Amino acid sequence: MNKKKFKQPDYYLMVIVFLLIVVGFLVSSRVFAEISEQRFGNPTHYFFHQLLYGFLLGLVLGVAAYKVSLSSLKKWSLFLILFNLILMVLVFVPGLKVFSGGAARWINFGWFTFQPSEFLKLSFIVYLAALMSSRSSDKRAKKDWKLNLAPFLTVLGFVVALLYFQSDLSTLVVISISALAIYFLSGTPLWQNVLLFLTAFLVFFIFVFSSSYRMKRIFVLLGISRDPLGIGYQVKQTLISIGSGGILGQGLREFSQMSFIPHLISDSVFAEIGRMLGFLGSALLVALYCLFLWRGVNIAKNSKDNFSKLLVIGIISWIYSQAIINIGAMLKILPLTGIPLPFISYGGSHIAIELAAVGLLLNVSSKAK
Repeated sequence: MNKKKFKQPDYYLMVIVFLLIVVGFLVSSRVFAEISEQRFGNPTHYFFHQLLYGFLLGLVLGVAAYKVSLSSLKKWSLFLILFNLILMVLVFVPGLKVFSGGAARWINFGWFTFQPSEFLKLSFIVYLAALMSSRSSDKRAKKDWKLNLAPFLTVLGFVVALLYFQSDLSTLVVISISALAIYFLSGTPLWQNVLLFLTAFLVFFIFVFSSSYRMKRIFVLLGISRDPLGIGYQVKQTLISIGSGGILGQGLREFSQMSFIPHLISDSVFAEIGRMLGFLGSALLVALYCLFLWRGVNIAKNSKDNFSKLLVIGIISWIYSQAIINIGAMLKILPLTGIPLPFISYGGSHIAIELAAVGLLLNVSSKAK
C-alpha cells in the first residue's frame, strides 16, 4: 500500500522562530536575572519559569499541534472554543482568579497560573477558520448572508463581553484583526466586511471611552495629556532606553533603564532590547517578524484546502499584529496596550500558545500542495 507523500515542514519558518527564541533567551539571561534578583533574591527564578512553562511546555504543544490531524481539529473546533469560553468565565470565580495590574485575567491552579485569553487567540482562530471554510462551500450560506454573519457575530459577541469585563482591550484588538482577516479572505461580500469593520471600530471606541485609564493612554499618544507620573512616565523611559542604544547598542553592560521602566519584562521588553542591541539589532528583530509574516503568507498560498489557508491567515495576522502593536507602543507610534512581544516577553501562557500556533503552521506547510 502506498503511503501519502508529504512535503517537509517550512524550515525557513523554523529558523525564524528559533532566532526569535534566541533573542528571548538573551533578554532572559540579562533583564530577567536582574529583576528576579531584586524581587526574589534568586536571579534564575524568572528564567526557569519562562523555560519550563513557556518554552518547554510550548515545545510539547508545538509538537502535538504539528502531529494533529487538521480534519479532526476542524471537527472539534466548536468544542475547543466552548472549552476556552468556560475557562474565561472561571477567571471571575473567587479563589481561582488572580489579579494583576488591576484586572483579573489569570486562573490560579495552585502551582501555576494560566491566562485563558492567550489560549483564546488560537482557539477562536481555529473556530473561525472552520466556520468560514464550511460556509464558503455551502450554497445556502452564499445566498443567505445571515448564515455567515449570525454564528460569527454570536461567538464574537461572547468573546467581546468576556474581554470587556476583564478589561483586556489588547487581546480584543488582536482577535479582531485576525477575525477580520479570516472573514475578508474567506470570500465574503465586501459590504459584510465593511459592516464588520465599522462594528469593530465602534466596539473599540466604547472600550476606550468607557475607561479613564485607556482614554489617558490615547491622550498621551496624541500629546493632549503628559501624565508625567503615569503613562507619560513609562513612554518617556522606554524612549530613553531605546535611544541610549545608539546604532550598535550597549551590549550587556550593567547600566540600563531597568529600574525606571514599568512592566519591563513583559510588555516593555523591547525598550531593553533597543538599549542592548541598538538600532541595528532592533531593526533585525523587526525584520524577523516581517520574515515570519512572509513565510506565513507563502504557507497560506500553498495550503491544500480552505480551512488550512484561513487557519494560517488567522495565526500570522495575530502574531504579526501583536508584534507591531507592541513595538509601535514602545516607539510612541501607538498607545500603550500591555500586549506581550511574541516569543520574547515574560509569560509562560503566551509563549506556550504561540509555539503551539507555530506547530500548526508547520503542520499545514508539511501538507501543502
